[in-house]
Amino acid sequence: MPIEGSKTELKFAPVILAGGSGTRFWPRSRKARAKQVLALDGERTMIQQTVERLTPLVDPAEVWVITNSLLDDLIAEQLPEVSREHILSEPAARNTAPACALAAFLLEPSSPETVIGIFPSDHVVKNIARFAEVIRAGIALAASGEKIVVLGVPPTRAETGYGYIELGEVVKPSQVPGSVAVRRVKRFTEKPNAEVAEQFVASGNYAWNGGIFLWSARTLANAIREHCPAMAPLLERIAVAHRTSKEEFERVFTEVYPLCDNISIDYAVLEPRSAKGEAGAEIYSLPGDFEWNDLGCWSALHEHASGCPPENVSLVNVFEGEDPLCISIDSSGNYIHAPGKVIALVGVTNLVVVQTKDALLITTRERSQDVGKVVAELKSAGREDLI
Repeated sequence: MPIEGSKTELKFAPVILAGGSGTRFWPRSRKARAKQVLALDGERTMIQQTVERLTPLVDPAEVWVITNSLLDDLIAEQLPEVSREHILSEPAARNTAPACALAAFLLEPSSPETVIGIFPSDHVVKNIARFAEVIRAGIALAASGEKIVVLGVPPTRAETGYGYIELGEVVKPSQVPGSVAVRRVKRFTEKPNAEVAEQFVASGNYAWNGGIFLWSARTLANAIREHCPAMAPLLERIAVAHRTSKEEFERVFTEVYPLCDNISIDYAVLEPRSAKGEAGAEIYSLPGDFEWNDLGCWSALHEHASGCPPENVSLVNVFEGEDPLCISIDSSGNYIHAPGKVIALVGVTNLVVVQTKDALLITTRERSQDVGKVVAELKSAGREDLI
């Protein structure tokens, strides 16, 4: 669908990555009902919200979803406006690089200039108008050459669970509409330790890597050919089969896709590309200043649901229950999900308590990033019924 605000018609194909199992949201998130298909934030599921905020930019029929066979039918049910042929189920989990590149190789033969937008399915955005403005600017920039556009979220704390973008020179390309600042990217750093994260935030020259990327199908496909030469011919084979028939595509996809490297797009493309230097890499950062949150774990959901500035989050209890009577005595900073229960807190701080019909999680907000280890333990114990 053409994007308004440009002298030329720019084609845009959003790709939503929805293949994860959301282990850090156990026990609510399970393999067959992962967090992207749960309503963690309001009545609409995470993936439904993702499509809704893209609707001002593109017809939902143009959206692609990369997921797995445990979730594809449920996602199709939740997203009736998305073409069923555009919901692809990976035959094996291979991280984000093959998933992103798959879309590029499928679109490149017929529409190499199409700008592909990569969008995780588990983010929340409060300022939808600003989101649309920034993405529209990013599409225009990505369409103007062999450019890669990333969204850098202004950091609010020294978070160790996110990747960081070191920002370089301020530029103002003539292709970028609206009041959207553009900076070149110097380098990417994945999940630094606490001390380094503190230094990054204090410098004022770093942004969180929001995991949202924009590039033309040609740009991404060529980047894969350059930086992942073993993966490129595999994806070429899958793309040829996709143009042949549904049956041939399913056969080749199942056979060939598992041979792709299990690697993130950050390690596969962004880091080696940034090594070319600020000018040579042609990677640009746009500000993700639209009240973004990556709901990656229970503490992130607590922060989002608290509805207060980050410095006050530790003072707020968040109760997710059906009974309106929630009692707090000398307690703060807790997140409690216990449907059907009266919730009472006495003298506790910074707890996460999540109850489902078959499991109970008790941890702290500081350790909520480690909840995925519970799933690993359950798997080792053979408790597939709980994962």
